[in-house]
Amino acid sequence: MALPVQRLHENLSVAPQLTPEHMAAVAAAGYKSVIINRPDFEEGPHQPTSADLMQAAQEAGLEIVYQPVVSGSLTAADVQRFGELLETLPTPILAFCRSGTRCTVLFRAATGQV
Repeated sequence: MALPVQRLHENLSVAPQLTPEHMAAVAAAGYKSVIINRPDFEEGPHQPTSADLMQAAQEAGLEIVYQPVVSGSLTAADVQRFGELLETLPTPILAFCRSGTRCTVLFRAATGQV
């Protein structure tokens, strides 16, 4: 399964919506941690839940954190938390949301690249 990732930094890549079935491939690609920035049910009931994603990630040996951020409503607290995760989670990290854009904005804001 090919992972649709974009590398932003040696320790962080971003991706669009992942599924539980992606988690083994994420681990096989060498990632150590995953950040979910997409709120549950943002796009409706067909979207995988954070609970299902977290279970699959843990089974694949990944650290995983659910940090839901509402698209278009980024807060200073969201940026601060993302920055903390970048510093504390095992690397490399794969963050995802609907398209990867929200994660990219969080990364740039948390690292002063805005």
